[in-house]
This record gives sequence, structure tokens and C-alpha cells, in this order.
Amino acid sequence: MKITIIGAGNIGKTLGSKWAQSGHQVTYGVRNTGDPKHAGLNVAPIADSLTGAEVILLSLPGAGVVEFGVQFGAGLAGKIVIDATNNPRSPLMNNLDALQSAAPDADLVRAFSTLGWENFANPSLGGQQLDLFYAGAESARPTAEQLIRDIGLRPVCLGGLEAVTAVDGLTRAWFALAFGQGKGRRIAFKLLEE
Repeated sequence: MKITIIGAGNIGKTLGSKWAQSGHQVTYGVRNTGDPKHAGLNVAPIADSLTGAEVILLSLPGAGVVEFGVQFGAGLAGKIVIDATNNPRSPLMNNLDALQSAAPDADLVRAFSTLGWENFANPSLGGQQLDLFYAGAESARPTAEQLIRDIGLRPVCLGGLEAVTAVDGLTRAWFALAFGQGKGRRIAFKLLEE
């Protein structure tokens, strides 16, 4: 699968590395392709990186998603767009409304937003596989679930885009425990079923 990751920080690099190990073709869309921080990565200018990609993962700072959508929304048409960004200063935590406006023909998914990057690098705690809670367009779910499994996580779908607020509730709970209660970043939620 051809995946473009917008942003090459901890989340983007960690997910991209795991997907490349799983056989996916990964390109990082960045503003400055000559930045030494991108050494060893397959980078391209953002607009070029969108061409030919099947899946776009947004891992840029959450506050930058609106501007990204305005500038590059047309390049997202017909693609699966996974929003992994968090915008803790926003009452919604996410920017899906802006993405829907900018790219009405994209299939949106809210995923990789409820855990820290350390948990993507090592997707188990106490010998248990970590769950990744997500929500998104029905048509994008098989691809989203495959990409979640390729990281080593167990996908747990909470529903369509109407369930994004539930995903973001888990994100807020993770922030509250990790930082507010000092539990650290290696924490996760697990769905237990009988």
C-alpha cells in the first residue's frame, strides 16, 4: 500500500517505520525536504507526496490541520485520510470538521490519537497486546484495521464519524492519566470481552 505521512515527528516516524517493515511504501510529506532531521527518510514536498498515495496519515501538530486542509484539501479526494493529530486546546480535540470541509470526497478515520508514540513502538504492556480505539468511514475500516494490525495493535472500532467524540474522550482520559496524574506515557486502555 502507498502511504503518505504528513509530518515526520515521533508519531509519524514510528508508524512509518513499522509500516515500511510490513511492506508498505511510505513517503513523508514535509515542508523542507533538506532538513537534516529527515535524513534516511523517503521525503517529498507535501503536494508531491499526496500524488499516488492511497492512505494519508496526518501526524502534524493539531493546530496546523486547518491550514493543511485549506492548502492541500483537493489532493485528498478519493483517499483514506487518517487523523492522528490532537489539538488539546480545541473543545473537540480533533479537526475533522475542517478536513470534511476541505476534502469532502476523502474517507476520514480518527485513529492513532489515543496512545503515545512509545506505545506504537512497543505495542504491548504486561504481556498484553494494546488496543487501539478508532472511528471512521465504513469504507475505510478494512484498510484502517489492517494498518492498525501492522503496528502490532488490536483495532477496536467505536463506529462511524459520529463516534469520533468517544475516541477523543479516550484521548482526554489518556492525557489526564499520563500527565495530570503522573502515570507516564506507557499506559493504555483495554477492551475486555466475555
